[in-house]
Amino acid sequence: MFFELDESQRDFAASIDAALGAADVPAAVRAWGGVEKAADAAPGRKIWSTLADLGVTALNVPEEFDGIGAHPVDLVVALERIGAHCVPGPVTESIAVAPILLASDAPRSAELAAGELIATVAIAPEAPRAVDAEFAGLILVGSGDRVREGAAAGSHDSLDPSRKLFDVNVSGDGWAADVQRAREFGALATAAQLIGAGQAMLDLSVQYAKQRSQFGRVIGSYQAIKHKLADVHIALELARPLVYGAALSLGADSPDTARDVSAAKVAAGEAGLLAARSALQTHGAIGFTQEHDLGLLLLRVQALRSAWGDTTAHRRRVLEAI
Repeated sequence: MFFELDESQRDFAASIDAALGAADVPAAVRAWGGVEKAADAAPGRKIWSTLADLGVTALNVPEEFDGIGAHPVDLVVALERIGAHCVPGPVTESIAVAPILLASDAPRSAELAAGELIATVAIAPEAPRAVDAEFAGLILVGSGDRVREGAAAGSHDSLDPSRKLFDVNVSGDGWAADVQRAREFGALATAAQLIGAGQAMLDLSVQYAKQRSQFGRVIGSYQAIKHKLADVHIALELARPLVYGAALSLGADSPDTARDVSAAKVAAGEAGLLAARSALQTHGAIGFTQEHDLGLLLLRVQALRSAWGDTTAHRRRVLEAI
């Protein structure tokens, strides 16, 4: 499949890149995860305010609730760039999933759209624990066809220090919502971020390969490095259309949505893993440190690969659909 974004979508992606590029996102990630000192969400919340100003937090909120009601393709455009910049916080949960689970809750949907509320979500078995519940103003728990509010219980460290996981205690009878559709958006949004993070690691690796010298030559001149990075480029270029194709299926309520979303999540996860391995091999030991920005992306990719359904679960769904 071949997809070409229109001019407005390209401009939207460029505006997100410009805004996040001007912000010190790596420092916000380190502060959010408490890498250097006690966790501090303030820098990360400033970035979320920037995303709200750009309309990102309103993308999946219906227009009647002061949102944009955008097509899933537009959501993927935004989340790919967010993944590339490694934005901290429950991105998938608050931007893509929570608007669906809130159903007809107009006040809180409007707060989500305006960026005044950050939500996190737990839906078993794909996302049994809530990400960043300590910083979220709302915790939603989906089960069957109903949603209930939750409260954070015990916390668990993640591979990515900026993505703490929390057990959740639920209360109340809740309300009806399309939990299955929320699951699909969770997997799709995660796949989009994996593509963005993978592309960012490839770009960093190409740049580094042009600068680092070994045995009197820049390492980018060696065939082994060229082929390795070319393989990453090919993997990303093959995975990206699957992600956009899944967005089209989800937007059209296609009967093949489950298959397409799972295929996208698998391909994006594999491409992200290949990008991470190649980036680490290209950079050497310097890449796997919290002081180097690449280290943040490496950990984020590892965490996102298992988020909202791991590779085994999504491969199984693809097999069941064919």
